[in-house]
Amino acid sequence: MMQRHLGMTMALVLAGLASAVAGRCADHDMPPSVPGIDAPQLARLGPSPVGVRTLKLVDRNAIDLLATAAGRVASHHDRVLLVDLWYPARARARGLAVPERYHADLPAEAPGASTRFDIAGLAVRNAPNQGGGYPLVIVSHGFSNATAALSWLTENLASKGYVVAAIRHADPPISDRAARSQLLLRRPLDIAFVAGSLQAALGAQGLIDPQRTALIGYSMGAYGVVTSAGATLDPQGAVCQAVPDGALLPYARGGARQAEVRVRNLKAVVAIALIGGGRESWGEEGMAALTTPLLLIHGDHDHTAAYAANSPVFLEGAIHARRYLLTYLNAGHALGLAPVPEAMRSTLWDLSWFEDPVWRKDRIVAINLHFITAFLDRYVKGDESRAAFLDGLVPQSSDGHWEAPPGTPYDAYSPGEGVTLWKGFQRRRADGLELQERDALAP
Repeated sequence: MMQRHLGMTMALVLAGLASAVAGRCADHDMPPSVPGIDAPQLARLGPSPVGVRTLKLVDRNAIDLLATAAGRVASHHDRVLLVDLWYPARARARGLAVPERYHADLPAEAPGASTRFDIAGLAVRNAPNQGGGYPLVIVSHGFSNATAALSWLTENLASKGYVVAAIRHADPPISDRAARSQLLLRRPLDIAFVAGSLQAALGAQGLIDPQRTALIGYSMGAYGVVTSAGATLDPQGAVCQAVPDGALLPYARGGARQAEVRVRNLKAVVAIALIGGGRESWGEEGMAALTTPLLLIHGDHDHTAAYAANSPVFLEGAIHARRYLLTYLNAGHALGLAPVPEAMRSTLWDLSWFEDPVWRKDRIVAINLHFITAFLDRYVKGDESRAAFLDGLVPQSSDGHWEAPPGTPYDAYSPGEGVTLWKGFQRRRADGLELQERDALAP
């Protein structure tokens, strides 16, 4: 893939990628950032090769609840965060472009144990970047997740002209439920710290345009990004009350340090499987404080972040933001990670990190990529041609219809205009989804 020139057609790019991966991997697995043949139109890769590198950022004197002894004031120390950075790269000479293979682990069912996995990638480690001035996208994973499991999103967006920074939040194991308060405190702080640091550093290098920044979060990361985007936490709400010793109160609505959790120059925010509730944690005033365009993605059978109490509430409550809610009917919580790696197939616990009980995961990934691309291109890059992929669609995808003219290829994409089949979807490939949209009210 990295050997191909930018002017080549997408077919040649994908053919080159498939060849590179087949030559490297015994099982010929394809990177999850490369969508399948039934993917909606905007899911496909962009024209740029992709590079990846890992940065180390240090948040000086950061608050830490896990290091605090019972009954004592919260501890402070230097918090080291690794950040995986994907970016548009220059093509390399033949034989020098070795695609990355990502390695990570997730907590296993047995307390203290973990399962190691790997995922094929298309990015080249430390490849030289291609130009600069790109929008910056900050990605925040869920509780005990790994950035490797989000490469479906990070690589794909980088190929389309975004610099994507996924934070390794160094969470405690998900089995340690007492540590949840640390995540509620640290998620928005980590996101704001990383965003500000990279806006300054990468902006000075010319790699990004710091005035064009977006946030994407999954599960606990979704809680973090809506908070960092401007939804103010209610000091009497469930989240603030769940954090001991009032440690979150200075960052909540009206707190002296509220500005420290806010990301500046923000153009769009995407929240996948939002957790935290709406009224219970932010309240009506807190949700109404969000003014950044918002895309919510959720399954209506989510047993981890109950659908009815989360995304639909935020859809109605964030009244000053242009907003959308994409619902997967009958889907659960596992909407944010890649299709299951081979090493995670041995137990139902491991499988459940990645796979939905009803939906094909590669299908979820493709649909997510389609809508996230349309949303970011429109609100971050200012490409109004993407509005047709988001606005005015029939709410229930299954109600869409297209009588294609004779001779239309079987895999053709809906043109949208003049037909009700969702623009960019193929015939008989737009079932089981709902899209709601709301206009922003003037403050």
